[in-house]
This record gives sequence, C-alpha cells and structure tokens, in this order.
Amino acid sequence: MPLNSPTHRLLDASRKWRIPLAFIALLLMATTAIAHGVAEDDAAFLKNSTGTHLLVFMYLGAKHMVTGYDHLLFLFGVVFFLYRMRDVGIYVTLFAVGHSLTLLYGVLGGVHVNPYLVDAIIGLSVVYKAMDNLGGFKRLFGVQPNTKIAVLIFGFFHGFGLATKLQDFELSSDGLVPNILAFNVGVEIGQLLALGAILIAMGFWRRSDAFARQAFAANTVLMTAGFMLIGYQLTGFFVS
Repeated sequence: MPLNSPTHRLLDASRKWRIPLAFIALLLMATTAIAHGVAEDDAAFLKNSTGTHLLVFMYLGAKHMVTGYDHLLFLFGVVFFLYRMRDVGIYVTLFAVGHSLTLLYGVLGGVHVNPYLVDAIIGLSVVYKAMDNLGGFKRLFGVQPNTKIAVLIFGFFHGFGLATKLQDFELSSDGLVPNILAFNVGVEIGQLLALGAILIAMGFWRRSDAFARQAFAANTVLMTAGFMLIGYQLTGFFVS
C-alpha cells in the first residue's frame, strides 16, 4: 500500500486516535445508567435505613465515586499534564475540600438545588478542564484562569451533585451525621482508588512516543464528552 494513499492516511489517523479514545472509553465504562445515580439495591437500603451504619455508608461513598464517570472525567482532565506528585496532591486536595464541604452542607443543612443544573455545571467542569489543557483560554481570550481556584470552585459543584442524589432518599435523621461523614470518607477513598488507576495508566501512556500527538485528540474527546453531559442534563431540566 503506498504510504501517501488515502487508505494509509486513514489508518494512520485512526492509530493516533486509538489510545485517547480507548482511555476515555475506559472512564465511561462506569455505566451511564449509574452516573450520579444510585444502584437499585443501594437505593432500597438508603430509603429504609435507620441508625448508624458507618461501614455501609463508607462503602456506598467509595462506590459512588468510582462509578461516577463525570467525576472521573474531570479528575482525568485535572491530572492530564501533572507530572509531579506534589502538584497532583495540591489539585486533588482542592477538589476534595470543595466537594466535601458542599456534600456535607447540602445534606446536613438541607440545602436543595436542581440536580439537572448542578450536573450540567459538572459537565461544564469537564469542558473547562479540556479547554484549559488545550490552551484554549489563552489563545481565544488572551487570559489564563487560575486553575487552582477553578478546581476548588468546580469541586463545590461536584459536592452538590453528590448531595442532590442523597437528598432524593430522605435519609433518616437517626444517625444522619455520622452516616454522611462516613459516606464522605468513602468518597475520598473511592477518589484515591480511581486516581491511582488513572495515574498508573497515564504513566504508561506518557512514556509512549505517541503521547505528545495524542494529547490533543484526548482532550478534544474529553471536551466533547463534557458537552454531551451538558446537553443531556439540560434536556432533562427542560423536559422534566
């Protein structure tokens, strides 16, 4: 096959997109049906539980984070170009502080927000991080947002996203505070597990010669996924 033939160029292009597409697909394997939602058995437990169940709520928090593909997509974008563990620790801590505060505030303070709008903003956070990774703000607007502040602010919205789902179950006030604290601890454990898997995969990918070329494609796909999340949630808001 001639090197410059249309077929060869198509195959070459597909190879460039293969790894970033596969990487995003792995993150999206936390099924769309679950997303920010809760599995049927878990939902039944939350609706009927009374008293303190620290280990169960910790498990549910970890499970929710590991299967929450919108959280994983945002974390993927956050750590995409972070090579030092110190930098990873700073950004992940800011995100954790943000979503912990609003998760606890939303559930324990009884603050209700529209879940569709919150999840649309979470989709926006994915778009923001992909655009930031592509240097889009600097090229289009001539400014570079403070990424640490942005991660903290979007962390607030991710926490409200978690809170809205727990509020749907009208949790019993008996043992509510320790249960929610345990749930939040579980969320952090799940975040560390998911982040560890992402960083291991990223480590192998970054060592490949193709990473520099595929970084643009990966963040383009990431941005597209964010826009899809926004569209899905806004559709739910307007038709609900």
